[in-house]
Amino acid sequence: MNPEGRVLAVDYGEKRIGIALSDPLRMFAKPLCVLSNSSYEELLEDIRQLIEKHDVVQLLFGIPYAIDGTNTPKTDECMAIFHKLESDLPIPVRGYDERYSTCEADSELKKLGYTWQEARKIKDAMAACMFLKEYLSQ
Repeated sequence: MNPEGRVLAVDYGEKRIGIALSDPLRMFAKPLCVLSNSSYEELLEDIRQLIEKHDVVQLLFGIPYAIDGTNTPKTDECMAIFHKLESDLPIPVRGYDERYSTCEADSELKKLGYTWQEARKIKDAMAACMFLKEYLSQ
């Protein structure tokens, strides 16, 4: 792992894609935004813009394995997007097990006092933030 430079985390979903970002020293992670999932081409362009805007040196892509660690249809879908990003982006793309990130995001947003209506708008970015935080702590 490169010890410095921003990492962008992507929590891929059917309708929404959560994005989180680390600081350049990789000490902190914060939710950045939620993108609408309309097409791969649009996602690729949005990610390229974020990479350039924030000087990102690595992308961390969440892979949603089943609780027992096996693949589900969603795992396979995400793996396909992951491999496309690997070949289409100019920076290293790494897959990361994000099995519990949505539950952790729900819990964290509840602790922070968000109503479920408010939380729904940023939950995907917070989920990306949860697995980015875990990755940075390794």
